[in-house]
Amino acid sequence: MVRYIEKGDIFKLDGVGSYAHGCNCAGAMDKGIAVSFKERFPEMYREYKELCLKGAYNPGDVFDYDYGGGHIYNLGTQKTWRTRARLEYIESSLRKMMELALRDGVRKIAMPAIGAGLGGLIWADVRSVIDRVASAYPDVDLIVVESYSKED
Repeated sequence: MVRYIEKGDIFKLDGVGSYAHGCNCAGAMDKGIAVSFKERFPEMYREYKELCLKGAYNPGDVFDYDYGGGHIYNLGTQKTWRTRARLEYIESSLRKMMELALRDGVRKIAMPAIGAGLGGLIWADVRSVIDRVASAYPDVDLIVVESYSKED
């Protein structure tokens, strides 16, 4: 099931300990909500950057980081920070994330509107992909905050 929230902070949602966000595969988390992930989970960022430098993290992949209180799903939605996200990368990484969530017993994941901000895609197209993927995984709830705001 997917629930969309117009505006808010994914890190302040009650009952949520696992999060996802779109990433480039070049090791940069210097803009958008990625900066919050980098600051909150510095060890995750270090491992992500290392995977990118080794060429072991590619578009459509998921880097699943278990921080002890939940999981961070880094979704490979862009090749580099200079390139646009692609719908096929989003779909692939979302499917992989949902499989990992089921395996690990994660039942609720919060995420921003991946691919539509810095990724450059049309949100309605991305939302359609999210709806389609999520419908195949009714045991995992996705909470998508369409506009990120630290104030909420």
